[in-house]
Amino acid sequence: MTRQALLFPGQGSQSIGMGRDVASASAVAAEVFRKADAVLGFGLSQICFEGPDEKLECTDIQQPAIFVTSVAVWEALREKGANLSWFEAAAGLSLGEYTALHVAGSLSFEDALRLVQRRGRLMQEAADANPSGMVSLVGADEVAARTLCEKAAQGDVLSPANFNCPGQIVISGSRAACGRALELAGEVGCRAVPLKVAGAFHSALMASAAEGLAAALASTPVRSPSIPVLSNVTGEAHGGPESIRTALVQQLTHPVLWQRSMERLVGQGIQRFVEVGVGRVLKGLMRKIDRAAEVVNVGTAAELDVNVAPQP
Repeated sequence: MTRQALLFPGQGSQSIGMGRDVASASAVAAEVFRKADAVLGFGLSQICFEGPDEKLECTDIQQPAIFVTSVAVWEALREKGANLSWFEAAAGLSLGEYTALHVAGSLSFEDALRLVQRRGRLMQEAADANPSGMVSLVGADEVAARTLCEKAAQGDVLSPANFNCPGQIVISGSRAACGRALELAGEVGCRAVPLKVAGAFHSALMASAAEGLAAALASTPVRSPSIPVLSNVTGEAHGGPESIRTALVQQLTHPVLWQRSMERLVGQGIQRFVEVGVGRVLKGLMRKIDRAAEVVNVGTAAELDVNVAPQP
């Protein structure tokens, strides 16, 4: 039988219209959006379906929007007959880790949604307090990324934030340090591209956000997942509730080890990955991590008919 894992996208995969056709095609998906509107107290579904861009780009809107859309697509897929037992593991990129934990039964929908909204607000507040940003390094390995951070920091915060795939590492830090990194990237043999984000995510500049998230997680029921869910911080499967809480807090100030996570799953014999939610970002990363791995995308109404059952 084909060995499979579920993948869920993170921040940056959003687009106006996300989830609209799935909600139109599936009553259970429409109910997910309706429930999200009720939990949050505003029309998140309308922002997902119609925009405007300036609202969908706000961190505290964008994060719940991506989470809810991914859950809606998963529930629509389940309505078509998909079963969690078909998958040996789950993983999500940054924000997507919350989706993976919800799908695996660690967090209720309502609790995960409130956490994601709180996380987005805290990250936005931390970004507002410290002018900062992120820079994608194309063609860099870990040594080059760390060397560039040392050269460009000059007393400011600048550190690796995302190890996405071979040749793509994101660094994160103060606005001034990011600017210097753009100028110095050629000295370490890579190309630097500034990212359109609110601030220095997955860096020490998110310490205040981590503190606030820890308080929210302390009062949130967390259960052990029913299938292994990989932690962005370690690249390994989560343990019990307390270790999940700790890892989610650490995720805000530590780099995301996505490449390591995917290499671990491939090394464990996973042959097929099903990316659930808007966009194809994770499929693109997997092509650079292991071209032999199959990735199936399910994010639109038409894609709900894709057969994701394990193949003999």
